[in-house]
Amino acid sequence: MNNINILWVDDEIDLLKPHILFLEKKNYKVTTCQSGTEAIEALDDKNFDIVFLDENMPGLTGLETLNEIKERRDSLPVVMITKSEEEYIMEEAIGNKIADYLIKPVNPNQILLSLKKNLDNSRLVSEKTTSNYQQEFRKIAMDLSMVNSYEEWVNLYQKLIYWEIQLEDIEDAGMVEILESQKNEANIQFGKYIEKNYFKWFDSNNEAPIMSHTLFKERVVPELSKSKPTLLIVIDNLRYDQWKVFEPIINNYYKKEKEDPFFSILPTATQYARNAIFSGLMPSDMERLFPKYWKNDTDDGGKNLFEAEFLESQMKRLGLTNLTHEYHKITNIKSGKKLVDNFKSLKNNDLTVVVYNFVDMLSHAKTEMEVVRELAANDKAYRSLALSWFKNSPLLEIIHQAQILGFKLILTTDHGTINVKSPSRVIGDRETSLNLRYKTGRSLTYESKDVMVAKDPKVIHLPSINMSSTFIFAKSDLFFAYQNNYNHYVSYYRNTYQHGGISLEEMIIPFVVFNPK
Repeated sequence: MNNINILWVDDEIDLLKPHILFLEKKNYKVTTCQSGTEAIEALDDKNFDIVFLDENMPGLTGLETLNEIKERRDSLPVVMITKSEEEYIMEEAIGNKIADYLIKPVNPNQILLSLKKNLDNSRLVSEKTTSNYQQEFRKIAMDLSMVNSYEEWVNLYQKLIYWEIQLEDIEDAGMVEILESQKNEANIQFGKYIEKNYFKWFDSNNEAPIMSHTLFKERVVPELSKSKPTLLIVIDNLRYDQWKVFEPIINNYYKKEKEDPFFSILPTATQYARNAIFSGLMPSDMERLFPKYWKNDTDDGGKNLFEAEFLESQMKRLGLTNLTHEYHKITNIKSGKKLVDNFKSLKNNDLTVVVYNFVDMLSHAKTEMEVVRELAANDKAYRSLALSWFKNSPLLEIIHQAQILGFKLILTTDHGTINVKSPSRVIGDRETSLNLRYKTGRSLTYESKDVMVAKDPKVIHLPSINMSSTFIFAKSDLFFAYQNNYNHYVSYYRNTYQHGGISLEEMIIPFVVFNPK
């Protein structure tokens, strides 16, 4: 603590001698001044860690001195001390980014608390967070050994994400590594759980979670009404942890009413999961009922070109023809800004659907562009990059406009994504699909321990490309690598973000309902 230099500015500084002695006994170094002018001179001569500043002084007032200090050293914490409780002084001081605001008479412990809040905050928070996680670690480990239902998996995953974000800024790398190993263990166990239970979810005798194909009917429709317009935003490829760092930004405009995570169907890939949301059907049913809209992996052409048509057909099937709706897909900043400019025209719709395709492009860019690989080197960096985009995106402008116009807001996604670390060898023929987290084709050769196999895709309502087609899904953080040119393939795709397989990150995804503030 003996390296902390305090500048205390007060025209009655002699009366504060007991406070100064108290701080010096605790090894703080205190320099005193009796005017704003003296304080500015002292700052030009010496570096200080914090300033205590009296508001009511002759000559330069406290607020005037504060402005001078901030012009010179904007990041220097300044604690304003004043006899006055007038609101305009508080507002002016807060507007000038003061670190704290104390009302005279102050006692030494108030000063000490302010110092700890401003100078020792990160260490204290880090120590407390680490201690709390150490206690929670044992409980999570016990839960992990006993978890046996989809509700319990959702709760466990939410806990892991909470601690991942809490530990994000602490300096204890060991704790972060422990959490990472706990996440890995959770994904191994989750893979086993899905392998054992996923097939049962399509049996009418078994209880299943809300999934992609039941989401619209079970979760969206109950929120729709003719009395208030609803904006449904589907952010492609949004992980649960990314949603959690977006949440405080959205809270500036909206109040959260409910948060109900749901499960993406397999494969956790856009053409399957997002089409299932809009059609209300599983892929094999889409292929059978809408052959002109559905494309299999090996077919040429875009796989998500008919979401608006799928939505239209589902709304008719559910008897919602009295509700007016529009569908918009945003794939670049230009179309995002155009929607912002025209958003007011949507207020007469009962339902406006916006599919926003940025996060998915970000994950693909990490694979293909070296600079994005560096910017999103791990989950923490990937979250940060996604948050930076969101704060400056047309999507946030759309949400703000929706709040002003009184829209209810529903935010969700089609699937998440996982940072793949370990290759798993696979061999297939030319007709085998290309995705790194799932494969479909005939005569597939693979490592059995690494995958969940659907030898008869129809059991989990997936289409078969031919009579002997099989689906395999990679578990945990594995990715499929072909025998040919294996080493190049592995080095190119390792530590990239992929989706299509079985992991907490890909399958457990957010569904959140808000009302405007």
